[in-house]
Amino acid sequence: MKFLITGGAGFIGSNYLHYVTEKYKEDFFVCLDALTYAGNYHNIEMLEGKENYKFVKGDITDRDFIDALFKSEHFDIVINFAAESHVDNSIKNPAIFLNTNIIGTEVLMDACLKYGIKRFHQISTDEVYGDLPLNRPSLLFHEDTPIKTSSPYSTSKASADLLVMAYHRTYGLPVTISRCSNNYGPYQFPEKLIPVVISKALKNEKIPVYGKGENVRDWIHVHDHNVGVDLIVRMGKVGEIYNLGGHSERTNLELVKLILKELGTSEDLITFVEDRKGHDLRYAIDSSKIEKELGWTREYSFDEGIRKTIDWYFNHQDWIKDIETLEYQKAYQEKKQTSLSKTF
Repeated sequence: MKFLITGGAGFIGSNYLHYVTEKYKEDFFVCLDALTYAGNYHNIEMLEGKENYKFVKGDITDRDFIDALFKSEHFDIVINFAAESHVDNSIKNPAIFLNTNIIGTEVLMDACLKYGIKRFHQISTDEVYGDLPLNRPSLLFHEDTPIKTSSPYSTSKASADLLVMAYHRTYGLPVTISRCSNNYGPYQFPEKLIPVVISKALKNEKIPVYGKGENVRDWIHVHDHNVGVDLIVRMGKVGEIYNLGGHSERTNLELVKLILKELGTSEDLITFVEDRKGHDLRYAIDSSKIEKELGWTREYSFDEGIRKTIDWYFNHQDWIKDIETLEYQKAYQEKKQTSLSKTF
């Protein structure tokens, strides 16, 4: 089968490509990424040369480009990892999120309909469910939990989810959706909490924590998330939504302190800052549906996963430095352009 992986140079998409190109030698994977600020060609550069992989630079909102790509490549399956995902950025500039996350999804699905794609899978988030109270730990998000968004980011993702299900019902497009809890692991862009804490701690810089650090997040290792996505795409029922959670809830403050302890760094670096607007209190996912129906399990405990993640960032400080100095943005331009342009 031939797969289109959009957003493949980002955090979760690049980890997915590392996993599947090695596991499925008989399948072919096309990585599509616009290489905006969070797309890092270094994340996937080592995949070049694999017989079952190639990279194409392009934007999912470019309708003519997407049509030409689909016409040329004859995809069987499309997995849409491409998204703007940083909540703070969505508060500052919602328009970018609406364009990429909603219009981009619509452009992809129109091409899927036109060229007879066998499956369109949408990568979503638990943030579409809103939040849960801190004082009721037994409450969890289920696949039928009503959508109740808090930020422009989560609203754009929820809108895309609704559009995906509308294309399934109205046009018969074979779709699935996965909604995951907070991911962590290698290659996460250093604007998110875990890489921010690690990189600042390594430089002995102050670490900002929103409010009192009481907000709770459920954490899933990116590998476990991607194993679940792969199961859904290959075995999941068309028209269904599947939740993927880590069953590893931590307050933000607990997480920061854990990382500092692992690094042997003082908690004096913690600095409490003004809380984020509309800050969700707690996320917690019930993953029993995919566990029962598809046999999905988590390989990483949180303690093991976070230690390996800290080790990865500790041993890849050059990767962080390239992002901080913007050197990473030159990586793709410095590669030979043969077969990587819009001429397929």
